[in-house]
Amino acid sequence: MTRVLVLNGPNLNLLGTREPEIYGHTTLAEIEDRLRRRAASLGLEIDCFQSNHEGALIDRLHVRDFDWVIVNAAGLTHTSVSLRDALKGIGRPFVEVHISDPAAREAFRHVNYLHDIATERIVGKGVAGYAMALDFISGRSGRGDDR
Repeated sequence: MTRVLVLNGPNLNLLGTREPEIYGHTTLAEIEDRLRRRAASLGLEIDCFQSNHEGALIDRLHVRDFDWVIVNAAGLTHTSVSLRDALKGIGRPFVEVHISDPAAREAFRHVNYLHDIATERIVGKGVAGYAMALDFISGRSGRGDDR
């Protein structure tokens, strides 16, 4: 069974209340619940992890108990060479997800340290982007072209 880690970065624990005009009203717990149900229907195993601490996210990646990663690095997308290095270093494919489209927002959000190493990117699709990432992984799993 394909194992998927869903990794959420800083401030995503505030989904549902933080800037709902940008991020919507759905909470992270609601997203994770939907993803667990969707993963089960696709025959995927899923583990969700969120932290406001860069090192905790990197430490979780280093465990390598998964085949794929869905990453919403949040603000670390624009600042963290260390997270980029961890994602490259673990040798697992990943889908980069962003609820909004950072390229359509403030100029500082146009810097992205992950885009060129991601297997797939889903941006600006709202919280549905997470399910789209699971569907993408499901389509790729078992075909030998994961990496």
